[in-house]
Amino acid sequence: MIWLAWRQHRRQALFTLLGFAVLAALMIPIGLSMRHTFTDLGLADCVRQVTRADVAPATLEGCQATFHRFTNRYGSLNFVAVLLLVLPMLVGLFWGAPLVAREVEHGTHRFAWTQGVSRTHWALVKFGLVIALTVIFAVCYGLGMSWWVYPLTQAANQGRLGFIVFDLQGVAPIGYTLFAVALGIFAGTLGRRMLSAMTVTLVGFIGVRAAVALLARPHYLPARTLTFPVEGAGSVRMTHGDWILASGVRDAGGKMVAADAQIMCSQRPGAPAPGGGACGADLGLGPGAYNWELYQPAGRFWLFQGIETGIFVALAALLLYLAVRRIRRIA
Repeated sequence: MIWLAWRQHRRQALFTLLGFAVLAALMIPIGLSMRHTFTDLGLADCVRQVTRADVAPATLEGCQATFHRFTNRYGSLNFVAVLLLVLPMLVGLFWGAPLVAREVEHGTHRFAWTQGVSRTHWALVKFGLVIALTVIFAVCYGLGMSWWVYPLTQAANQGRLGFIVFDLQGVAPIGYTLFAVALGIFAGTLGRRMLSAMTVTLVGFIGVRAAVALLARPHYLPARTLTFPVEGAGSVRMTHGDWILASGVRDAGGKMVAADAQIMCSQRPGAPAPGGGACGADLGLGPGAYNWELYQPAGRFWLFQGIETGIFVALAALLLYLAVRRIRRIA
């Protein structure tokens, strides 16, 4: 049974391997170029310096300018990163969805299930082989993307926790790919057409991924808050790479006055701002006003990766269990 399952899916495995080889041939030169530029601009030293609490303002400004030069040169690769997000979904569409749906659509399931092999045994062997291949490809994909996006994440303010780059690296792609394949397998047990199974996989994958990223991920752990006054010798800076969820300027009573903004007047408290008037007077700010930020620390990256991977692996296991149960009821 294992040999038969391998013969049925070896062509898919070969095409997937060729696809990864083409992707690697395109992405490796770009990754090497980014890393060389990252080193030549001295961004490794900047990353270490901006995380220090006693960094000099001149050093901070110089590093921010260097980060800006790097992102200007390679910022267009964010569009490439968006395209790379669909790879786990494609594996679900072309590996998971046809696994059962194609058998039922062509009627070959009747032959497969009347040859002395139980439906459960057939499902476990087929699912096990596909899942094993999926894990191998997903691990290679996750490692490769982690290497490729490293310079981009180091130069970005939100670092590895930012949207898109979080989904491309670490162990999370393993969970996404397993979920996509399991969703495709389960969708194939719901109907008798492969196209409908692929449609359900497409819609379900996008919906669940969006819901987790936008609604669940920011709340895996309670977010921290940072406050600092609107006037003084300098601002209190967060660690480079923190994920800022919300920010703004609040008055002394805590009411939000200006969302997604920050005010900093380099002056003594109570002294008039340049041009006359108190700092923030144009916004109606009085004494006691402060800047406010809600954020997830950069150090939570691997914990968030583990939580999100666990969510999608659990969903994949549930879908595979339901798929096995559904197979027992297919006529």
